[in-house]
Amino acid sequence: MPEKFEASFESLKNYECPEWFRNVKFGIWSHWGPQSVPMCGDWYARNMYIQGTDQYNYHIRHYGHPSKFGYLDLCKRWKAEKFDPDELMDLYYKAGARYFVAQAMHHDNFFNYASKINRYNSVNIGPGKDICGMWKAAAERYHMPFGLTEHLGASFSWWHTNKGADTYGPYKGVPYDGNNIEHIDFYHANNEHILPEGKMAQWLTENKKFHQYWLDTIKELTDLYHPDLLYSDSGLPFEEEGYQPGLEAVSYLYNDSIKIHGKNQAVYNQKNREAEIYRVGVLDIEKSQLDQIQEKPWQTDTCIGNWFYDAKQKYKKPDQIIEMLVDIISKNGTMLLNILQRPDGTIDEEARFILEELAKWFEICGEAVYDTRPFRRFGEGDTRVMIEGFKEDKTEWNSSDYRFTSKDNTLYAYLMKAPDSRVAVIKTLTSDEKVSAVSLLGYGPVDYSQYYGVLTVKLPAVLPTGYTNCLKINF
Repeated sequence: MPEKFEASFESLKNYECPEWFRNVKFGIWSHWGPQSVPMCGDWYARNMYIQGTDQYNYHIRHYGHPSKFGYLDLCKRWKAEKFDPDELMDLYYKAGARYFVAQAMHHDNFFNYASKINRYNSVNIGPGKDICGMWKAAAERYHMPFGLTEHLGASFSWWHTNKGADTYGPYKGVPYDGNNIEHIDFYHANNEHILPEGKMAQWLTENKKFHQYWLDTIKELTDLYHPDLLYSDSGLPFEEEGYQPGLEAVSYLYNDSIKIHGKNQAVYNQKNREAEIYRVGVLDIEKSQLDQIQEKPWQTDTCIGNWFYDAKQKYKKPDQIIEMLVDIISKNGTMLLNILQRPDGTIDEEARFILEELAKWFEICGEAVYDTRPFRRFGEGDTRVMIEGFKEDKTEWNSSDYRFTSKDNTLYAYLMKAPDSRVAVIKTLTSDEKVSAVSLLGYGPVDYSQYYGVLTVKLPAVLPTGYTNCLKINF
């Protein structure tokens, strides 16, 4: 058996990304929990305690004042009564996902499994179900790697708002229910982070007691579910003098995988892209991506709409999702896409339509996605995606734009916008890269010519997919 990892940067810098993660390219994520109940978007548990915000206004008008009806009362209303993970996993697999990730807990400190550490969980309160366990069983039917996301690290400082009170109006000065000592283990004894007007405290607290709670939780998750992937919604958590819970958690995950598989097959995702010292796993970038091919694999996590179900939110359309995926994998990346669930566990018709359209596209172009690696260039053409945090405007491609992946002796060239002339011209190849055959995925062989490396391909009038088409080029 390989030598175990130690909880140190020196040991963990030897981490190598497993091949399964490099091959899967596309995963689906269930970012789901009691914050979906109001169907009013992300960060509800925090903003319902900030007077004047949209979610505060929604809360008092639908449920009552947070001194009388607090977040714990909302958790009790989460029933997940129509949650059918097997039916959803069938859809997700057909839609191209080759790994699946479930949310273990968000910043709200409510756990989606039967925890012995936290009594406020989905088995004791609300659904009466081990949500994480049900997801894992469904993923295993398809032999899909199973991951978990933890957003607990930021919870202690993020949720200081529940300790407040209104500053004006009929409930001025009346403490919110987060001040209730009976449930302080849920709402946190976090008065040290209270700031005026709900302003954001530091993302990761320096509270040592909370650090231990976080580490114990990550170990519990690892022991219960042996995840193939663990994601932290932060950089590597909690650096301390002489004791680093984040490093201990990551080494614990990897050593658990070694014990099961004989070598490490686990992936740890974290979000600090600036410091190389943090690269003890696979870099994750939320709602953005990178502009060049990276030597090491990386991941973009994104969603079709808001992070939690939001009845007001627009969804991305299938063409944008496909174009994002293609651009990401051309640079050695992987996409993890959140499909929104309503509080009862179902998805709506628009989300189902997106999945069905993805399924049609993967049926045609899947071979240019799975098991591929970057070409020597990620693409050619005039257009670049916007690289700006949390901004994902649709890219306006033109007919000069191609993105490349490769496999064995084959180059896949995605036409980001098919030319109206139905003549594709690829200029990246050198005179030494002799083409022996060209076909259009979903159609078959097409005529081509090559002069001094420049490849010219005649396309059919009707293309096989109304989304991004792809040429298969053999050398």
